[in-house]
Amino acid sequence: MRIGVLTGGGDCPGLNAVIRAVVRKGVGQYGHEFVGFRDGWRGPLEGLTRPLGIPEVRGILPRGGTILGSSRTNPFKVDGGVDKVRANLAEQGVDALVAIGGEDTLGVATKLDELGVRVVGVPKTIDNDLSATDYTFGFDTAVNIAMEAIDRLHTTAESHHRTLVVEVMGRHAGWIALHAGLAGGANVILLPEREFDVDQVAAYVEKRFQTQYAPIVVVAEGAQPVGGQLVLHNQALDAFGHVRFGGIGQWLADEIEAKTGKEARTVVLGHIQRGGTPTAFDRVLATRFGLHAIDAAHEGDFGKMVALRGTDIVRVPLAEATTVLKTVPVDRYTEAEVFFGS
Repeated sequence: MRIGVLTGGGDCPGLNAVIRAVVRKGVGQYGHEFVGFRDGWRGPLEGLTRPLGIPEVRGILPRGGTILGSSRTNPFKVDGGVDKVRANLAEQGVDALVAIGGEDTLGVATKLDELGVRVVGVPKTIDNDLSATDYTFGFDTAVNIAMEAIDRLHTTAESHHRTLVVEVMGRHAGWIALHAGLAGGANVILLPEREFDVDQVAAYVEKRFQTQYAPIVVVAEGAQPVGGQLVLHNQALDAFGHVRFGGIGQWLADEIEAKTGKEARTVVLGHIQRGGTPTAFDRVLATRFGLHAIDAAHEGDFGKMVALRGTDIVRVPLAEATTVLKTVPVDRYTEAEVFFGS
């Protein structure tokens, strides 16, 4: 078979590990041929390709980002987009696709599968919010980067007796904020799943100052106050209808400073969480996903996504991957509340 590979959506540590595993096993064990589609779904939409063989994947295991490039292109939002994808796949002699991405990328893969395009999906998102898999690669790296930042911020917060508000990624799910906040010893953690009372946050901050230590507040970009609105960078929508989040950290710091009379500063980690070399956990998980994805393609088991269940890699219907987002349950947040303000 001749198999196309693409990576869509936001870049993520571990993408190259998936590509490497797919190609190494696909060529070495099954004798398949590969073509890389550049820049997500823009590749098959516009016929943008690059060679993808064993020489091209050597040395990419520890690299962040993706050698194939990425974008948030949605062929279903382009006039005649699906027909163009079909035509370009036929022109390239592509028999099947391995699509590596998150909710949006796999949503396109699901629709194309229903239209007869042979697709295998690999879940990718640092937000860890795909319900069909226990973990997605990239999440562990993002949490470790955020945790290290929080560790460093504790000392400067205490030196200057100020509140530091750390804004992390997480549009609708607060897994990064929860894990990084717990691991980094944050004094308040705010998630998209639960509206927060800004007066209660200020009270936690005051209580922390009474211990002679300075507070660290970790807030996910999608968190919002009770009865309030999301703080957005702007109102523009991308090809999948998403607004650009950002700004809740600064808004919260201003509120804390006004209510406590003590200086508050904001640190927005942003794309730092997505960049750089993946952790060992993410390299191994991404590699296993790639190995099992090419197995599925070789066996003709299309319309499936590989997923982690416990320690096993299983296959689930592509549609299952994007039906419901995996959000932080109440009991997990309750565990964290024990440390708020202390």
